[in-house]
Amino acid sequence: MAEVIRMPLLSDTMKEGKIVQWLKQVGDEVQSDDVLAEVQTDKATMEIVPYVDGTILHIGVPEGEAALINQIIAIIGDKGEDFQSLLEDAPVTETEAEPTTEETKASATDTAPAPAAKQELPSDMEVVRMPLLSDTMKQGKIVSWQKNVGDVVTTDDVLAEVETDKATMEVIGYADGTLLYQGVEAGESVDVNGVLAIVGEADTDIQKYLPGILAESEQKEEVPKQEEKVVVTPQVAEPALVALATASTADDSRVKASPLARKMANDKGINLNNLQGTGDGGRIIKRDIDNYKGGSQNAATSSRAAMIPAFDASTAKESFTDTPLSQMREVIAQRLGESKFNAPHFYLKISVEMDDFLKVRKQINSVSDIKISVGDMLIKAVALALTKHPAVNSSWLGDKIRTNDHVHIGSAVAIPDGLIVPVIKFAHQKTLAQIAADANQLYDKARTGKLQPQEFTGNTFTISNLGMMGIDEFTAIINPPDACILAVGKTTATPVVDGDKIAVKNIMKLTLSCDHRVVDGAVGAEFLSTLKDYIEQPALMLL
Repeated sequence: MAEVIRMPLLSDTMKEGKIVQWLKQVGDEVQSDDVLAEVQTDKATMEIVPYVDGTILHIGVPEGEAALINQIIAIIGDKGEDFQSLLEDAPVTETEAEPTTEETKASATDTAPAPAAKQELPSDMEVVRMPLLSDTMKQGKIVSWQKNVGDVVTTDDVLAEVETDKATMEVIGYADGTLLYQGVEAGESVDVNGVLAIVGEADTDIQKYLPGILAESEQKEEVPKQEEKVVVTPQVAEPALVALATASTADDSRVKASPLARKMANDKGINLNNLQGTGDGGRIIKRDIDNYKGGSQNAATSSRAAMIPAFDASTAKESFTDTPLSQMREVIAQRLGESKFNAPHFYLKISVEMDDFLKVRKQINSVSDIKISVGDMLIKAVALALTKHPAVNSSWLGDKIRTNDHVHIGSAVAIPDGLIVPVIKFAHQKTLAQIAADANQLYDKARTGKLQPQEFTGNTFTISNLGMMGIDEFTAIINPPDACILAVGKTTATPVVDGDKIAVKNIMKLTLSCDHRVVDGAVGAEFLSTLKDYIEQPALMLL
């Protein structure tokens, strides 16, 4: 299925981006980490990466012209695929900026109003602010500073890694000079558009300009930082063998590489000096990291003593560790709390026989080049059932109910910081192989924190599958803006009455959570009945 590539928000003040140069043309085959074009913003000239594989079917903005934020600049899909409907159905939506009220203006300090301070800044000084890195982002947490005060930086250097509510991303300053100031320490957060860093000449007296630059930030009282205290329970020392992994110490910060490739290399302990890039101009890209044959070393573990030492109660102490909320966990708590307490949930449960479903999957995988999972087939079955019951494929919008003609299935994925929902779009129109390919790519991006906003938004229905983790059945909280979510339990061999005898069949339990403002009990029940037919008679999915 063709995917639209939109003009991304590449800086906090960006309104549009000018296409400086297209590096790929209509008809060219591209991979997810290829550079499509160079785009000039109000800050710098940057690269656009598609994050999808396929053929360029359409280029929407010629070189030398500008595109608004979120405007379609290209379409990528299968060669010869019809994409005209995407151009007709995808309007431009600009990012809304929060208006500045008179009350907000009045709250700024009288001694150093922000506008006056900005006018007095030296021409070579650049204030780097926290950019809007996702559609729901309110603030970003500094995971680590890649540059320290006093370091010389260039326009393409990564200043810091920032954790948003969706993923950990890199922030580039797009300024040349010396890092004069860091807004917060690692582990602390900065509001969107708040001062992240300041870059200028090395001998600049930054204290002279800080009051004006920080006028808005200083409206709130500073809360003194408290040291976190963790009580460690004393333990009897045990002998252990520890193998220390060694790595090249050569500086690879100036090696030409895509942000994704650099992040992957850092995670895997690969020095970029050891690779030969296959991207444009020798640029190291994702596939170079994937194909790297260098070895990795794992720490060796020691064997435990056979004799268990006596427990000494006198040395035992109670302890705990307080873990600050991540940006993702805060947003999960907020959104699901709102969903649970605002949307009147009710639940419908059904058991389905999986024997024919599993048999067909086995037959498909015996001839398919792409492995089809149970989850992939469930996405297809749910998508087809939704086309028969559009009321379930709907959203509550406060003053109206939106019934969607398209089916975008969100598939919940657990990651270390919480839960994210990649979206398989137009699932009702895709083959099982296309669904499997899309799902695998999205799940990999989710686990590495590389999902783009268009890949985790737009869902019309969500599936949460804990069956693969051994859960028999459960209820799930509706994922806004959906009206329903399907909770999938594990498949279990179960004795059932079959006519006048007992037979063992593979049974799976499904629970549909419904927003009663949109979906009535009978509507939800009819949807589950249709879904049951597709699962127990998978040949129906071929019609």
